[in-house]
Amino acid sequence: MSNTTKEINRVTGAIIGISGKLIFYALVVLLLYEGITKGYAFGYEIFHSTAMAEAPGIDKVVQIEDGDSLMDVAKELDSKGLIKNEYAFLIQSMFYEYGKAGEYEIIPGTFTLNNSMTAKEIIIELRDGPEEEETEG
Repeated sequence: MSNTTKEINRVTGAIIGISGKLIFYALVVLLLYEGITKGYAFGYEIFHSTAMAEAPGIDKVVQIEDGDSLMDVAKELDSKGLIKNEYAFLIQSMFYEYGKAGEYEIIPGTFTLNNSMTAKEIIIELRDGPEEEETEG
């Protein structure tokens, strides 16, 4: 092998090595950026939850069955478009003591909730129990 070929191989190897490192560092930066932005959005949703829609919003009927878990309730609310993130709702439920055994356990029933309510307002509504239907007597 001539000296020129060896020199070309050495330069090519260096360029490939540097390119590989640059690609790796670019991926790390991209992953960090995505992780930080997603983490911030999640934290913001936990501590400063906003409603899904402006007032007056749309009423949605939510049915909570006996034996439903807190995750079942969160999935139901998410599927109805009442909350943005079911996992943020689970953490908020801990803060507002919903879903715990005892005084604030999950109460089954039919709830009429509005998509202009924040997660905190929804949790308080669920804690208070379903609306009692008035019967004429």
